[in-house]
Amino acid sequence: MFASRKVKVIGVDISQHAVDTINRGRIHIVEPELDMIVRAAVTDGWMRATTTAEPADAFLIAVPTPFHGDHEPDISYVKAAIESIAPVLKKGDIVILESTSPVGTTECIVKWLSQWRTDLVIASSDSDVCDVYVAYCPERVLPGQVVRELVDNDRIIGGINPASSKRAQEVYRVFVQGELMLTDARTAEMAKLTENAYRDVNIAFANELSLICDRLNINVWELIRFANHHPRVNILQPGPGVGGHCIAVDPWFIVNKTPDQARLIRTAREVNDGKPEWVIRKVQAQIDALTAAGKNEQDIRIACFGLAFKPNIDDLRESPSLDITLKLAGLYPGQVVAVEPNIEEAPAKLTNAGVRLLTQQEALERADVLLMLVDHAEFKERIPEFRTEQRLVDAKGIWA
Repeated sequence: MFASRKVKVIGVDISQHAVDTINRGRIHIVEPELDMIVRAAVTDGWMRATTTAEPADAFLIAVPTPFHGDHEPDISYVKAAIESIAPVLKKGDIVILESTSPVGTTECIVKWLSQWRTDLVIASSDSDVCDVYVAYCPERVLPGQVVRELVDNDRIIGGINPASSKRAQEVYRVFVQGELMLTDARTAEMAKLTENAYRDVNIAFANELSLICDRLNINVWELIRFANHHPRVNILQPGPGVGGHCIAVDPWFIVNKTPDQARLIRTAREVNDGKPEWVIRKVQAQIDALTAAGKNEQDIRIACFGLAFKPNIDDLRESPSLDITLKLAGLYPGQVVAVEPNIEEAPAKLTNAGVRLLTQQEALERADVLLMLVDHAEFKERIPEFRTEQRLVDAKGIWA
């Protein structure tokens, strides 16, 4: 987006594949319209990629922030990125963290830079006078609509000091048409976590409803449709769990910082993290029913429809659908196939587990148990005619 506004951009990544792909004017991810923007930016000389940090005026850090162990936040990738740019910083530069991070991470950046660059005055909350500005500005975009939302969405800008907030505002104003709201770094960090925790809690409510309705023999999809006719009720749709690199991870950052206070947020995470096991038990119940009807368990074929963490994208990160498929493959070796119209090649972990990718039609013809995990457009276009002996488990309400 910067390069499309004729600003010189250097992309830095540890992946040589990503760097080489971008330097050819191509993209290594699936995102509508992005390929055209990258091709034009590279061709016209406004953008290039490298594996080594170079001098610049503004440094935007967008690296993973996962958790490890007992949901402990891992900011080592942020630290590594900051360490890589520290030698090339100069007076007047700004460092902006975009990665979703635990509260206090931007302050860690100040501490690290102050240790590594004692010749520069790094931004401080005590003063507006500094050589290097530091701010936190989280992204808030929807995969599949990133190009539009980067421009249109409002942005939260949290500077370590007011001068850093204003400097970051100048940077983003290059292409952002939405409102640029200024605050401090801690509030900006918590705002991003709050947005994702809000979504997680609301999804957990829907997922918990699905468990309750299953026990009470009520169609949860119909129930939610009726309830949402109330003018002040808007219940989300249940699913097999919560995936992606944000909603499934970020609420744990709040729980980790404030475990005694974040009781509702923790419970929502536990509800959503437990949903995949419930789906697996539903599949096992259908397999038991088939064996009770005389079919040999080793001859039963299971087809999993959808592997991505949400509809109509190719992103498999933190995907409950992928995890469910892999666990079923472990329970029923050689009996599981998958359908994912948004990827051309199965990831290694899937092929190593003995799971083959099939077309939708092939899976419908061969499988005994059909498991709907992701409501891709391709699955919703036409409801197939199922054979009488086929068993359905629908985690998305397409066949319900």
